Amino acid sequence: MRLGLFMMPLHPPERPMAETLAEDTEKSLLADRLGFQELWIGEHFSASSEPIASPLMFMAGLAPRTKLTFGTGVINLPNHHPAMVAAEVAQFDQMTGGRLILGIGPGGLASDWELFGNTDPALRGKRMVEAIDTILAIWAQDPPYDIPGATWTTQITQAVIPEFGVGTMPKPFQRPHPPIAVTARSMDSFGVKLAVQRGWQVLSANFVAERVVEGHWRTMQAALAGKPGAQPPAPWRVARNFCIAATDAEARDRMFHEDGANRYYFHYLSSLARRAGQLATLKPSAETPDEAVTLEAIIQDCVICGAPGTVLDKLVALRERVGPFDHLLMAGLDWSGPNAVWEQETMRRLAEEVMPRFRQHVAASRAKAAE
Repeated sequence: MRLGLFMMPLHPPERPMAETLAEDTEKSLLADRLGFQELWIGEHFSASSEPIASPLMFMAGLAPRTKLTFGTGVINLPNHHPAMVAAEVAQFDQMTGGRLILGIGPGGLASDWELFGNTDPALRGKRMVEAIDTILAIWAQDPPYDIPGATWTTQITQAVIPEFGVGTMPKPFQRPHPPIAVTARSMDSFGVKLAVQRGWQVLSANFVAERVVEGHWRTMQAALAGKPGAQPPAPWRVARNFCIAATDAEARDRMFHEDGANRYYFHYLSSLARRAGQLATLKPSAETPDEAVTLEAIIQDCVICGAPGTVLDKLVALRERVGPFDHLLMAGLDWSGPNAVWEQETMRRLAEEVMPRFRQHVAASRAKAAE
């Protein structure tokens, strides 16, 4: 049961980019000191509220300063030529000695879809599959390359000079390639089904209701039923928001505080989802009409809140309810105002007081299941 930090990251749009990048660096270094084992960073090109355009570039600055395993959360493949992704990911994997998990997806930001001409959701999904197939084909062979595709052509056939390495694409440190993970947001996720088919890993997003995470496990099980002899994609990561304090009352006050980062986080995400007609994944109950869904109800469902003992009990109950996830990711939030102190306390208490006991519980559960 590994512990990781997942950051989109998300900040109030008026904050200077240099300031938030420094803050996110500090947060990542703190996670490493506290014993977090993974860091996942998102990719967004066209939102000052989500300011990291290159997760690989951001994480490369942290690689020599930490022991973390890095995950792209995610590289939105339809927005890139696959040859560029193949080369950059291979370089990062070589630089870090194989400390990379390649998280991929079709993209989730409407302004990025418009920017790159990917507004058709069905076409985005097809382009994602085409891109990863091209990337894997590049890594699996030496030049010459002649890889056709509906969107991109990858070809080096004339300018190959073997004795000088000209025309040769780099390969990752991990062979045949880094682990591949897909993020899951919708109840009946195409990404989950694809992960089962391909033997990839699944990361259930934190900005969905618990019932949606439970749906991801059901989707995995259904996909496995149609694939005799297959094993569940492992590990399965579940990301959630946390607010941990000395007492339940103090944690709850922080969770709903007008200046609290959790409140801003879900106000931002639910507002965008509501405008796009995509509020369903944030609803604690599928039957609730959009106009009746409150911010407070979303926060209550999506944030694991309380004193360390209470949070442990909630994590145990969550795993029993949604399915036997293998790794846990905490969402990293903005540190404006009082949130730096609150979030640092949450990170420390989660790593030092909650996770050791949660790991013991999971180990005991696995041992009992194996009897």
